[in-house]
Amino acid sequence: MSVYPIILTQSEFKDKDSLNYPFEERGLQFGDGIYEVIRVYEGKYYLFEEHVDRLYRSAEAIKIEIPQSKKEMKELLLQLITKNEMTTDGKVYMQITRGSAPRDHIFPQSVEPNMYAYVQDMPRNKEALQHGVSTITQPDIRWENCYIKSLNLLPNVLAKQTAKEQGCYEAILHRDGKVTECSASNVYLVKNGKVYTHPTTNNILYGCVRMAVERFLKTANIELIEEAFQLEDISSADEIFLSSSTSEVTPIVRVDDKAIGDGKPGTITKQLQRAYETEAAIKDKLTV
Repeated sequence: MSVYPIILTQSEFKDKDSLNYPFEERGLQFGDGIYEVIRVYEGKYYLFEEHVDRLYRSAEAIKIEIPQSKKEMKELLLQLITKNEMTTDGKVYMQITRGSAPRDHIFPQSVEPNMYAYVQDMPRNKEALQHGVSTITQPDIRWENCYIKSLNLLPNVLAKQTAKEQGCYEAILHRDGKVTECSASNVYLVKNGKVYTHPTTNNILYGCVRMAVERFLKTANIELIEEAFQLEDISSADEIFLSSSTSEVTPIVRVDDKAIGDGKPGTITKQLQRAYETEAAIKDKLTV
């Protein structure tokens, strides 16, 4: 996936190869920062407002004061797309840390946050979207504040890597058998026409695509039950799917090498995919 040449920093737009920070940077030394990943289709943001709102919620949660207002930030992010003349499908990665200062656990005083954002091409994964993916289950060993989209992602990385090593797309996480989410996405179980997913507590990230899924289900009069399902419920599920900005709404057809339902994407999952494509104004639609 190619990265576009112009990036946004806290002070200006500049060439990506000219970006550098002091080695005493709190994001590098403490993971003291937050991030967002925003999906782009044909050069236009999807769920833009939701992502910017979550960025500011995360910043407030860890006491980072973003110098720009939300309105100013949105204008800068729109300029980032324009300056790169991007017209394809991709994503914008954005990161804000507490700044650069001599290493100390205590917050530094009068230090400006470090920020950068860049644009990257990312075609839709139509193979996974149309045919579904395999997953594994893993214990959820993350901290208690997963609602913050922070840079502290080592448990997520380890879970995702374990999934990859077993030939799988994702890892479904659980706390004592109660399913929370995946390493990089929200997860849902369908049973008897109802959709179950973990409630929006501090133990999960409230995904922007999850917000869209909630709207789609409400419009379709499909009941969403915000109640965590158990590992033991997976084997009898009619459908399972996940959602995220990079995965959209992706069917899960195998968990721990056991087929879900008939081993094919389910009816409700496909219905949500169609609603997603409509709202995101995607022209190159799936064959579902």
